[in-house]
Formats: sequence, structure tokens, C-alpha cells
Amino acid sequence: MIAKISDREIERIASANYALKGKITQLPGEIDLNYKITTAQNKSYILKISPPDVENQYLDFQSKLYKYIQNKTLDFQYPMQIANSIGKIFSFFIDENGDQRNVRLLTWIEGRVWSKVNPITSELRIGLGIKCGELTNAFQRFYHPFAQRTFDWDLANASWTFDFLDLFIGEEKALIHYFQKQFEEIQPRYKQLRKSLIHNDPNDNNILVDNDLAKPKVIAIIDYGDAVYSQVINDLAVAIAYGIMDVNNPLEAAKEIIFGYHSKFALKEDDLTCLYTLVAMRLVISLTKSTLNKQLEPNNVYLQISEKQAWELLKKWRNINSNFAFYSFRYCCGMEAHPNYRMFIEFSKKIKIDIKSVFKNVKNLTCEAIDLSMSSLVLGNYQDFKYSEVFNQKMTQQYSNFPEKIWVGGYGEARPIYTSDAFITNSNEGFEHRTIHLGIDFWAKSKTQVFSPLKGEIVVCHNNDSEKNYGPTLILKHTLDEYQSFFTLYGHLSKESLRNKKIGQIIEKGELLCEFGEQKENGNWAPHLHFQIILDRLEESFDFDGVSTPSNWSIFSSICPDPNLLFKMEEINKIEKFDWDNLKEFRKSILGKSLSLSYDKPLKIVRGEGPYLFDNLGQRFLDTVNNVAHVGHENSKVVLAGQKQMAVLNTNTRYLHAEIVNYAKELLATFPPELSVVHFVNSGSEANELALRMAKTATNQKDILALDWGYHGNTQGCIDLSAYKFNRKGGSGKPEYTTLVPLPDAFKGKYRGEAAGQKYGEEVLFCLQNVEKKGRKVAAFIAESIVSCGGQIELPKDFLKIAYEHVRQAGGLCIADEVQVGFGRVGKAFWGFQMHDVVPDIVTLGKPIGNGHPLAAVVCTRAVADAFANGMEFFNTFGGNPVSCAIGRAVLKEIQDHNLQMNALEIGNYLKQELKQMQIKFPILADVRGSGLFLGLELLEEDLKPATKKTNYLANRMKVKGILMSVDGPDNNVLKIKPPLVFDKSNAEFLLKNLQQVLKEDFMKF
Repeated sequence: MIAKISDREIERIASANYALKGKITQLPGEIDLNYKITTAQNKSYILKISPPDVENQYLDFQSKLYKYIQNKTLDFQYPMQIANSIGKIFSFFIDENGDQRNVRLLTWIEGRVWSKVNPITSELRIGLGIKCGELTNAFQRFYHPFAQRTFDWDLANASWTFDFLDLFIGEEKALIHYFQKQFEEIQPRYKQLRKSLIHNDPNDNNILVDNDLAKPKVIAIIDYGDAVYSQVINDLAVAIAYGIMDVNNPLEAAKEIIFGYHSKFALKEDDLTCLYTLVAMRLVISLTKSTLNKQLEPNNVYLQISEKQAWELLKKWRNINSNFAFYSFRYCCGMEAHPNYRMFIEFSKKIKIDIKSVFKNVKNLTCEAIDLSMSSLVLGNYQDFKYSEVFNQKMTQQYSNFPEKIWVGGYGEARPIYTSDAFITNSNEGFEHRTIHLGIDFWAKSKTQVFSPLKGEIVVCHNNDSEKNYGPTLILKHTLDEYQSFFTLYGHLSKESLRNKKIGQIIEKGELLCEFGEQKENGNWAPHLHFQIILDRLEESFDFDGVSTPSNWSIFSSICPDPNLLFKMEEINKIEKFDWDNLKEFRKSILGKSLSLSYDKPLKIVRGEGPYLFDNLGQRFLDTVNNVAHVGHENSKVVLAGQKQMAVLNTNTRYLHAEIVNYAKELLATFPPELSVVHFVNSGSEANELALRMAKTATNQKDILALDWGYHGNTQGCIDLSAYKFNRKGGSGKPEYTTLVPLPDAFKGKYRGEAAGQKYGEEVLFCLQNVEKKGRKVAAFIAESIVSCGGQIELPKDFLKIAYEHVRQAGGLCIADEVQVGFGRVGKAFWGFQMHDVVPDIVTLGKPIGNGHPLAAVVCTRAVADAFANGMEFFNTFGGNPVSCAIGRAVLKEIQDHNLQMNALEIGNYLKQELKQMQIKFPILADVRGSGLFLGLELLEEDLKPATKKTNYLANRMKVKGILMSVDGPDNNVLKIKPPLVFDKSNAEFLLKNLQQVLKEDFMKF
């Protein structure tokens, strides 16, 4: 145990030897006593006092090592030795026991230790690898005899832990023993690996990260006290062991560190064969030390600091297939993931399997590619393939119509059928779906016979219901060369065709192998054959379901090469493939430059379902901002209504058709009786444009009152009312006939408190009077019932009622813009204006009315409609066409059938309540406002300045976690929450959980 030295004695030592005075803080340490000294000039140093029994050789080694490093040009910081008042590196003093103690002073490096940084990002782990690789390079030519010492923390000496196996019991003992056995097995290879001096302890408290909270970087590796001459790979193993603690997917995190390390110090295949075991053995050493230290020094917390995390990591590491880890490491170092991949490629070049020989009993066989990818139009709506029946019917019809055809494809295809929870894998930022298909599928009727494409030995024959993913399955082993083999897998077979098959049986090329199974034998999927090449079966327990996560595709595609390398079918290449990598630049070249993309790294969205959007790789994002998909993305009932009507008729409104009348009647039934006439258009912008025409025609005036920071659409007339546009970049300012009413923000606007609504209402009167002073009258006042782009601002009590009274007294009309807030979204009422006890003269609808279909409407009083009918015909070619009206009716029915207004109220109230509770812990959440599923979350710093950068950071971090959020408001510091109304409590809980995680991150805290 290290004897404690008083602060007074430390002050004396620092003053006498280094002329230092300042605040003293003791730091943890295993061997030395460490003290941080901070002077009045805010300069810091670290004073190190060695124990009395320390070897002089150790001190000489440390001194020469620091001097050696100081002469190197490294792209990171390191501690530097500071000479004492007589120019010596070492100082001495006699402690209270009469023992001589050595003292050293080093520079202090300002930063955060790795263990205190949140979040640890991919970029940061790559940076750690880079710095460790640079340090390995720097140490290559350093020699000192003390570095050859035998040291417990040296992985080369890890076998000392074998003597203490009985310190552990049960599962923990078995875990330790498993890796100790592996360590014994790798010794012949391990002892031959490259050696040099290594740092040996780049742990999470010896790695320093800078204070850039948005994009942190590793700036230093400190504490060279454990440096030792040993296998070079040990340093990387130690960095991985501590750099991947507390992550969901340690292998993914390890790959990032390896990638960075290899970029600075090239790793060899022999190094990688031992790495998986060495990472585990560092944890074994740590846990053994910790258990021993608990007995020797039960009060020394530092010596036990990583114990819990080490156990958790060791258990996760054990669950990683060691071969798969090795292949992953190879890929990170620029090698083919599987060592035999190139050999297989060369093998495949020499043969071409005629597909007709595999299906020789199919007369006049032809193959045709089928697209089952995320953007596939064959699969159609999610409901069409979720329960398989619709898809199966499609395929069965194809089998009947074209008995000579086999539909083929699927290798490397990201498929929506794998986006269910059954295919979720934990990632380090949330989760990832295993969506990428690893084989080729051949689709044909059941009982289609399959003849072996190659000679092989049966090594797996599953002829029971336990094979939940492949159904009855065969795996054959084939020869690559004298020493190496590969395997072919045949899945979704009939049980009957495997009845007489046995493990060890040799199957000749061209011999009848199996038959396609029935639908009931194949997880209720239409009959097909899954054919997959596997260079390594890994283990029976390693079940990857024939699919890979996108992040592991490069590795799995090496383990499971493209089967078409054998068949060479040209038909497969006929499916059009997007060049996603260049899509952004191509879009810029042919579309208007004013079109924007969301997020710093734009998403490639190809499919929607309910509250989710999916990218081209099948990764799922919870959509909290897309109020357009009012009843859920690609709602199957809405889609079907449009399909049915489109198959019969779609034309303009100059013909009589029942659909427009039926829809108008159902829509008007949701409004107060005063609002009794509807005009259909194609978009919210068109609706507001038409509303303005109506108001100007009815009043014979031009002036319009609008709320400051409002947004009403993209036509010129709407832009002229939208301060959100004309007062921002590219805008030309307020037009002559627009008057802006102050934004009625009772939280931090011009007026606050209970009387704010009345005071903002009076501002409307002042605006009207200003118009009249110009000798004009106002045509209309337009306002959203909750101001959206202005920051999700709830209108204060009585504001709208007072504003409407003043406007009507001045002869103007009142327009309620319900484009974003209508159709039950606010929960308390079907239409937002109903929350304010008012009835507008005109109401505009858009976006949600057609669930994304181009449909919108203007609803108005009979008086306004009659005044507008002045002889000039109103005609909109596709406004109110039969297809749009059928879709509109389906949307209304979905809202009613599933009680989505009540869902908006209940989930909105739950979200609002939980967010307000979160405010207590995170004061940056300055205001939670809105109604139903139309909420705003305003972020302010302690000085009440808008937290714009943090709001943007939060939105982008939430995207990484699979949640889409958007930023709005005059200062871009408001997060808006307005998801599809099918958003349920589990979605809300997922949002809240991840929001809280991001709010705990360093960037949000400081």
C-alpha cells in the first residue's frame, strides 16, 4: 500500500525543488503517488513520487524514454520532463519513515480522459487507433534493458493468471478459463510475432481527448510507467480492451480502432490471428488483478475502477465468433475478409454451371430477374408482404402463367422483409437491421426438382421444423484444392426430398438433390430455393439467417461470395441499380439549386410504413416530423383506395361523379355548420392562394394581415405573406400590402403572462388602424392555429377571438390556415381553430388531407363562396378528381376508425408531461409547448440566448440513433414534434429514451 504524504509536504517539495506554488489535487495511481499542481497563473503540472523500493533502473528507463519521445515528431501531445532548480530530472526527499523517495515533475496536458467523454463516436475510436499506431512507430528503435523485465501487465506473461483461476466461481470462472485455454492454444504463433517497446497501457484513463465537444479528437496518450518490451500487437489489444467498454457492439467498436491503428502501423495477418484472444486476456489480467487487490487494498477504488465494465465486455466478447472477428480484423487492414476468397474467385473463373442443368426437368427453362429490394415495386406496400399472402398470390399467379420461367435474384439485396424486429442487431448508436441477402433465390412452383450443380458431401441435413429461417436445409461440402473447401447451402426445401439424405453421403454433379418445399414448409413464403455459397460455416451456433447488416456486408460478402460467380447468369444484371454514391451530385446537376436536403449527411429514403421511413439499406428511422403522412406512411387502406379508383377513372370535375360529392359531404361534416362550401385543389399553397383570392374578391381589398414568422406556402402570393421566407436569406422583405402582426409568443415574446392574449389581440387592432391610415381596408387576417415554422407557438388564450372580432369590425375576413395543424392532430379538437372558440370565414387544408397525395381544399361560408362566384370560372384540372377524393375519404375513415384524434391527445399529453419532467434535469429545455401531436421544444442557454448550435447537434445526433427530428423557429432553436398520428406510446418512449441520452452528452451539458 502506498503511504499518504500530507499536502503540506507536497507544497514544500514543489516549492523547494521547482519553485512551484498552487492548488494541489491528488490523482489516482497504481505505483506512483501523483499530484496535480495548478498555479495562480492557471498553469498545471503533475508531480510524481515513487515508492521507496522502486528500482533505479526503472527511473532511468522512464527518464530516457521521455527524453526519447521528446525528440520525436508526433502528431499528438505527451508529457515532458521538467528539470528541478539545479537542472536535474530527479529530486529526492526523506519521508516520515526515513526512506528516500524520488520525485519527478512532468508537464500537464489539458484535456478529458477517455472514460469521461460522452459520446465516444466512431471518429473518436478511429482517432484512438491512429494515435496508438503513431506511438508504436515512434517506439520501434528505443532500447533499454529494464524494458525486458517480467511484468504482470505484459500480455506475454498472462499465464500467471492461471494460478488464480480458483478466485472465481460459476459462470465467471468458466469465462476466464475459456480464454486462458485459448491463450495457451495461440502460443506457438504468438511467440513468433514482432516485438518492440510498447506503451502497454493505453487505457481509458491514460487517453486524453480535447475539449472540442462537437467533434472531439484524441490529443494525448499519457503515463508511460508500464512500457515494456513485448509483442507489438499487445498495445493494440490493450487499446481495444479499454476503448470498447460500455458499447452495445464491441466488435464494431474494435474494428474502428484497428482501422485507425493500421493506417499508421501496418498490421500483419499473423498479428490478427492472435488479437481476439489478446483483447480478452487483457481483461482477464485486469479482473484477476482487481480480485486480488480487493483482498490486499479493499479501499483503493482506482485498482477496481474497471471491474464491472470488464466483466460485461468479456461476456460480450465471448459471444463473438472468433473466426468472424478475425475476418473482420482482416477487412479493417485492407485484406479480403476471408483468406480463401481469392482462391474461390480463381476457382469460379474455371467453371460455368448451366442453370438448365440444375433445373433440368423444367421444360423450355428461361430465367428472369426479380427485384425484391427496399425500393421494389414488385413487393408493393408493406401490408402486401408483411404476412406473405399477397406476395405469395402474385408469385403463384406467375408460376401458373409462366411454368417455364424461374425468377431469380437477391444477392446483396437489402430487403424490406427483413426490417422486422426479428432481424434487429444492437449497434453502438442504437440498432441495425440485418437486411442484406447473402444468397440467390430461385422462385418457382413447389416440387421443382434441383439437381446438384457440383459434386459434394452432405455435411448438414435438417429435415425438421427447427430450421425457422431456411425450412428443411442441405449443406454440401466441396473441394477447392488439396487443403481447402467451401460449402453450398440449399434452403426452403421439401421434407420429402430429404427423407433418404444422410450426413457423409456423396452427391455427384447432376444427381437429383432436393425439391422446392411447399409454402407451409417455408415460413409461409411462396415456394423458392435459397442458394448460398459459404467459405466458412463458422459454427453451428453462429446463425446469421442468410442476411447481413449493412455494416458487416463487406465481411459477409467475402465469407459468402456471389453465387452467380458460378452460374454467370446475365439476367440478374438487368435490374436497374441506383448509383447512390453519386446521387447527391447528380441531383445537384439537374435539379434546382434552391432545393435543400435534410441533415449534414442526407438520407437515401426509399420506403415508408406507419411512423417509420426506411433507407436504401433497410435501416429504420422513426419519423417525428412528417405531418404529411397523417395516418401513417403508405397507409395500406389509403393506397388501396387510390389504386382501385385509378384503375377505373381519373378525370377533371367538369363531369358528374359521385366521389367528389361524397367526399365533400363527409369532409364538411367535421366543420361547424357555418362552414358549408368546399373547393378542392392540389396543395396547401394552392389552398392559401385561393383563400386570398376569395378574400380579396369578397372584400374588394388587397391588404392582408399575417403573423410575423408565419409560413403559408410557396406560391408568390403565399411568400408575400410569409415572413419566414421574405425576411430571410434570399427574401426581398415585406411587400406593401402585407402587414405583420407581432408573433403572439407568450413565453418570450413582447407580451407574457395570462394577459398576453388580450395584448397581442390589441396589436391586431393597431395593425388595422395603420392600414386605414393609408386610406385602405384589410381584406383578411390569416393565421395558423398553432404557429408552425415560427417555433410551434401556441396562441395565447383569447388572442384569436379578439383578433377575429377586430378584423371583422374592420370589414375583413378571417382565414384559418389548418394545413399543418388540422385533421385531429391537436387532439383536443378536430380543427385547431376550435381550441380557440372561433369560427373562421375561410379554412385552408393541405398536406395531411391526402396523406401525401396531392390533395388540398378550401372550406368557407356560403357568403364567401357566393361573393367569389362573380362570373369568373374557378377551375382546377385535378382539384377534386375521383382518385384524390377516394384517397381523401380513406384518410378520413382511417382517422375515425382508429380514433387517431384521441391517440394524438393521449400520446401528445404523455410526451408533453414527460418532456416537462425532463426539463427539471435538463434546464436547456426551456419550454415545452403545443397540443396533441404538434409539439415544440425550445432550447435556451443559461443566459436565455437561443441554443441554436445545440439544437442542430441534437437533431443530427437523434438521426444517428434512428430518429428523425427537425429544427425550426426564428433562431433555429426549436425542435418540432409532429409525427404521423399512428405514433404510439412505444414510439414516444423510444423518442424520450434517446432524447435523454443525447441531452447527457458533453456538447449538450456545457
